[in-house]
Amino acid sequence: MISVIIPVLNEAIGIAACLDLLIPCGDHLELIIVDGGSHDETRQIVQKYPVKLVSSTLGRGAQMNHGAAIATGDILLFLHSDTRLPTDFIETIETTLTNFEAIAGAFRLQIDDPQPSLRWIERMVQWRSQFFSLPYGDQAIFVKTSVFRELDGYVELPIMEDYEFVRRLKKQGQILLAPTAVKTSARRWQKLGVWRTTVINQVIILGYHLGINPETLRQWYRQQYH
Repeated sequence: MISVIIPVLNEAIGIAACLDLLIPCGDHLELIIVDGGSHDETRQIVQKYPVKLVSSTLGRGAQMNHGAAIATGDILLFLHSDTRLPTDFIETIETTLTNFEAIAGAFRLQIDDPQPSLRWIERMVQWRSQFFSLPYGDQAIFVKTSVFRELDGYVELPIMEDYEFVRRLKKQGQILLAPTAVKTSARRWQKLGVWRTTVINQVIILGYHLGINPETLRQWYRQQYH
């Protein structure tokens, strides 16, 4: 059993498309949607599906921890609602984790936009994930439940919770990159442009390593998109 944990906040536009792809997988999955306080139609849409819908305090780390706490699967898959899994994701996850040294994995990244510059971003993500074992949350990180609980899950940071978690995770064992890709929304890159978005992301990482308060980083990050 794979427990798929999807943190949401005002995702009425895309959540149905996400769930429509997962529901046919049936008995292989446990679907847990963790709402952080949506004030659009997200909850009403999710309630139409045979999934577990729970509420949590706002924050992706807190929401994913809440979902993991009630999960019953041997594997946890953390999925952003605007990311689409490949059709063979169940087999891919199971095969990846049969490697006796592997404790976790993630998918390659495909960005849903034909811009040639985004192909460079995808290559950079693959290079970072393969050689530094640093996949990010939009790559659908999956991990053995026992390992996740040994690490006490995500630190509930306002930003960079996936980066912090993976850095701790890689000290426990191998994080493998799956041979297939997830397709994620290009809305971040489309809003500000590819290279400006990339620079913003690198500034956030640098600020994190310099010890800048994560709440300060989160506020600055949000200002760039408004």
